[in-house]
Amino acid sequence: MSNYTNKKNREFAIFLRLLQGEYISVKELAQEYQLSAKSISRDITDLKNFIYDNWDNMEGFEIKYSYQEKAYYLERGNFISSKELMALVKILIASRSLSGEQVRTIINKLESFLSVNDRKLVHTLLQKELYHYMPVGADCENVIDNLWNISQSIRKQKEISIEYFKMNRSQIFRRVKPLAIVFSEYYFYLIASHSVDGRDVEHFYRIDRITKIEKHRTGFQVNYAERFDEGELKNRIQYMWPGQGIRRTVVFTFQGPSVQAVLDKLPGAEIIKKEEGRYTIRAEVYGDGIKMFLLSQGSWVKVLEPEAFVKEMKEEIIAMKSNYEEM
Repeated sequence: MSNYTNKKNREFAIFLRLLQGEYISVKELAQEYQLSAKSISRDITDLKNFIYDNWDNMEGFEIKYSYQEKAYYLERGNFISSKELMALVKILIASRSLSGEQVRTIINKLESFLSVNDRKLVHTLLQKELYHYMPVGADCENVIDNLWNISQSIRKQKEISIEYFKMNRSQIFRRVKPLAIVFSEYYFYLIASHSVDGRDVEHFYRIDRITKIEKHRTGFQVNYAERFDEGELKNRIQYMWPGQGIRRTVVFTFQGPSVQAVLDKLPGAEIIKKEEGRYTIRAEVYGDGIKMFLLSQGSWVKVLEPEAFVKEMKEEIIAMKSNYEEM
């Protein structure tokens, strides 16, 4: 313990332990370092003064005393709280978008911001969920690496070439202009455009299916006023299913048990009529995902407008019915 007879080394070691979430007992630390309790108390006072003198850089940090633990601990007011971390981790696990190893690594890093006691509590609460965690399948080696590399190209507005597995498992190689990244229903998606017959066409690519990314020096310009609005897209598309990329206003009735669940799935939708438990809803949508969603609601839903969409729904329902007639 001779290294801790040096006051600066000792205070630095104590501060590191506080940063790691340890509770510091003056009596126990004095025994461990083979020093007097007064020496350890002075060290803690020095650390408190250091934080106060550097408040501009350490705002939210404060060394406090816990009468329950009979020890000092570091409170980091501007850092993530145990409650906030629990919520974030629950969302991360539910997304199933990353490998088990990646999820555990991220959680371990987040837990390092917690006190020792809170760390044990969070770990215990999450243990079963992590044990049963089942990520979605991925073709790429590392989803996080893909996200980072694509994000850099989006920021720099540089073209990339991607090697990609389509839904039917055929493989394509395409040079694209990356525009945005969005997350939906377990997957991260790249929204990018490429030239078709002299005009740029937008396509969606599941990032976990991109097996290779090659960055190019060729740049492209996106007018800020015309910039792709991924926030608006998220409010108008369901299941990231663009189909023919049709934008339309859909009107339908709903008479199920939870109209709020429908409104949550269709941000921006509005109830335009209500009568005897039946709601008439209007929504601005994009792509074919709306058909998949409304069909999932079964007999609770009836589409009213537009006429072409009503026809699509009827044809789909007839096709579904014929599947059971053949049994």
